[in-house]
Amino acid sequence: MLSYEKVDVAIIGGSGIYDPKIFSDSKEIKVYTPYGDTSDLITIGTVEGKKVAFLPRHGRRHRIPPHKINYRANLWALHELGAKWVISVSAVGSLRMDYKPGDFVVPDQFIDMTKGRQYTFFDGPVVAHVSMADPFCNSLRKVIIGAARDLGINTHPSGTYICIEGPRFSTRAESKVWKEVFKADVIGMTLVPEVNLACELQMCYATIAMVTDYDVFADIPVTAEEVTKVMAENTEKARKLLYEVIKRLPDKPEECSCCNSLKTALV
Repeated sequence: MLSYEKVDVAIIGGSGIYDPKIFSDSKEIKVYTPYGDTSDLITIGTVEGKKVAFLPRHGRRHRIPPHKINYRANLWALHELGAKWVISVSAVGSLRMDYKPGDFVVPDQFIDMTKGRQYTFFDGPVVAHVSMADPFCNSLRKVIIGAARDLGINTHPSGTYICIEGPRFSTRAESKVWKEVFKADVIGMTLVPEVNLACELQMCYATIAMVTDYDVFADIPVTAEEVTKVMAENTEKARKLLYEVIKRLPDKPEECSCCNSLKTALV
């Protein structure tokens, strides 16, 4: 049986975050999983005395579309490394005019509109029905929100993330449904089933959602140049925020339902 170096924290980088650039003494490792290959090699390094693992969700050079990501392999590998805290970073579109491009959002709820992904580790004969009433770790969310505030990053402390299948974007009609009927705040393609799987593994998980543009409900023309500019600015802010969050993380969460998610879930 393979033995891996243990880490305290895991970062899953989304669009634009392919290299953390915050590590000292980093190295790359391959973690073998029962679910196949992870999106890429995992980088392990040190941040403020804490061992941290970094995995680019789409692989380096963004070669894996959202519906083809091996979410089970990714989360299983990070759990195998011993990560208790999982910080997910993802680019999103905004469904609210006051959640502006360049802003960050720390979601507290999600709506799942994906269709064909592997959502669970419990495919039988053991069955688990985990509660997702409060899907994100509140302890981790509070650290992220506090660090963002102190760094002067315009961050919304709550929001509902609607996750669509992708890789296509929404139609105008769909975008209006997400906004006006579902009352979602941001839209992306990668939160589910990542958050589900982290919960099943009893890992403390939260998302830093970086707004790149408005979804098509707003009927505001968006150019690739504008999105690229915002992405570059967001990436730099995200690196600073990740460093500060990792520095502030306690050894154990103060309030978290995900740590005990299997206590009442197994059938």
